[in-house]
Formats: sequence, structure tokens, C-alpha cells
Amino acid sequence: MFRRQLQNSARISLRSSRAPQTLKTVSATVLQTRMSSAHAEETFEQFTERYVNFFGGVQDIFELQRGLNNAFAYDLVPATSVIEAALRAARRVNDFSTAVRIFEGVEEKVENKAQYEQYMQELKPVREELGIATKEELWGKSS
Repeated sequence: MFRRQLQNSARISLRSSRAPQTLKTVSATVLQTRMSSAHAEETFEQFTERYVNFFGGVQDIFELQRGLNNAFAYDLVPATSVIEAALRAARRVNDFSTAVRIFEGVEEKVENKAQYEQYMQELKPVREELGIATKEELWGKSS
């Protein structure tokens, strides 16, 4: 809606011969800036570092869950260092249920069961240290 109003005001100001020249220039510049989609691409290493740092500073459950939603929204499986940082943050804010659900998120993101098992093997020392069980360990195997 804002874009449409801005476009209409730019068209009106460009049609009007009595409109000051600066208005024409500013409106065209705003339109060009508003409609551009030049975002820098983030590498996997930058993504990993950003979320490890984010989860390292989490102080409440809301921040933790917001970070997890954002991290899992990308079209990739977060690195084990990101998962480890998220698990440590979940235990730091005393949110056991979210810690268990992190593994459910990983299970949904991986392409196959073998990848999930690799994640579980790599994160096993952290799980044991923090005392975090998986859903399967708590409730048995599900179909």
C-alpha cells in the first residue's frame, strides 16, 4: 500500500509541470531505492558464526525461541555448533522442552535418517553433559 501511494505521488509530481524539480528527483530516487533488492549473500560460515554468537547471548525463552525460528527458517540445516549453542542456551534459561524440540527441528530439516543419526552422534557428548533426552528416548519410537 505504501509503495502504491509512493508511486502515485511520484506520477502526479512528474506529470505536474508546476512541481519543483527537487520533488521529481527525490521521488524517483525513493522509488529506485525502495524497489531494489540488493542484499549481500551470507555464507554458511557467516550464518553459523552469527547464530552461535546469538545463542551465546540469549537471556530469556522468547529470545531463544525467536532465534530458533529464524535459524530453522533458512533452507539449510544449521551446523552442529549452532545446535550446541542453542542447546546450551535452552538449558541456561531452564527450558527443557525447547531443548528437546531442537532435536525435532533437526530431524525435520535433514534429508534422511542417516544425516539425523550423524547429528545425534556428534551431539551425544553435549546431550549427556546437559542431560537432554530426545523425544524418542522420552516416549519411545514413534511411527
